[in-house]
Amino acid sequence: MNPDIHLFASDRGRHLFVVGGSQLFDVDQATYDEFDGAWRRDDRTAVARLLEELGIQRPPPPEAASVAQDGIHAISLAVAQTCNLACRYCYADEGTFGGGAQLMSQETAAAAVDLLCDGAPAGARLNLAFLGGEPLTNRGVLRAATERATERAAARGLSITFSVTTNGTLLDSSDAEFFERHGFAITISLDGLRDAHNLLRPFKHGKGSYDAILARVMPLLAAQRRMQVSARVTVTPSNLDLRDTLREFVDRGFHSVGFSPVLSAPSGAGEMGAGDLSRMLAEMIACGREFERQIAAGNRFPFANMVNALRELHRGTHRPYPCGAAAGYFGVSADGTMSACHRFVGNDLGRMGSLSNGIDAGRRTLWLTERHVDRQLPCQSCWARYLCGGGCHHEVLTRGRVACDYIRGWLQYCLDAYVRLLEQCPDYFDTSASR
Repeated sequence: MNPDIHLFASDRGRHLFVVGGSQLFDVDQATYDEFDGAWRRDDRTAVARLLEELGIQRPPPPEAASVAQDGIHAISLAVAQTCNLACRYCYADEGTFGGGAQLMSQETAAAAVDLLCDGAPAGARLNLAFLGGEPLTNRGVLRAATERATERAAARGLSITFSVTTNGTLLDSSDAEFFERHGFAITISLDGLRDAHNLLRPFKHGKGSYDAILARVMPLLAAQRRMQVSARVTVTPSNLDLRDTLREFVDRGFHSVGFSPVLSAPSGAGEMGAGDLSRMLAEMIACGREFERQIAAGNRFPFANMVNALRELHRGTHRPYPCGAAAGYFGVSADGTMSACHRFVGNDLGRMGSLSNGIDAGRRTLWLTERHVDRQLPCQSCWARYLCGGGCHHEVLTRGRVACDYIRGWLQYCLDAYVRLLEQCPDYFDTSASR
């Protein structure tokens, strides 16, 4: 497998994907054959020569040391390490992260807000996220932190956005007003239609939560203007009917709908195996086909996985990490401990310091050096590495790379779809995917 190129054919012709810079080119048969021969011989010198003859430049990926110097542009606050649901697969172990239930104090939240805002250069774009557990069990701290961040950002000429991930069971009309006023991106955890969701996300007393959530979410869907209300579906072997789920949630008016497989759970419950991921890929592609049909018909169809993948392809994404963990983004636990991201709350693997003592610069640099995709196996030889970034750090460190075939399969479909849509609906990329 040559790490520099990926060749594929479609009904539109033959294509060369250059891994560096995620660049896609249409090529004629002769050029395709030349690259294919070099690829089959694993002749990297010949591949480099052919790319040079075509005038194709390949940008080097950012070095870990330079990324480690970046400032903080996003923080998530685990304002409530407790939850009223009993989702068996929950990476946060039903919200407690394996410890006792905790609520973040207003003082801790304020310190995190100050860290985010006070060190940012004028004009910076920041994000403050609220997670749990269930963050609305600590509604007062969430709101106070939002107001403080709004004031401090305005005073320093900063742009700040807000997001919250919630199970939706505690939402009320005052939340709708507050979230709308501050333009929140709201993610509602919904794991499929009623029966599938109730099986996976019951209340602690065992009753299903689907109807209670929809009753509280529907008013937000009707009210969303500045705020955006999205649905996130965590996929297990028990809720693989993605097509019906996508259609139902789109019809209900969610701003976007996305799917994410369970790859690592504290108890192993709900984890996806190879066969499950193969079934999920087929369902995802079916959802993608519907997306293509809707876009070709001139309709908006907010299938988040597809929208995001097309946007990344169109931009020529070239990332050495799957996300901003420990680079520009950190998670803060209820007690003020700082982690590489929200998934490492309470986990020493991702501990990065504390609000009181600051970020551990040495640990941060070591993390970014070791987690760089070009240091990972088998990522070094994978054509999808700068689109994927090596996979979720938490999932890889706790379970390994179980989803590589699924990820490559999905990205290959997205490449095919990109070629088709770029020809059929070029305006889509000017108005949607390029933003």
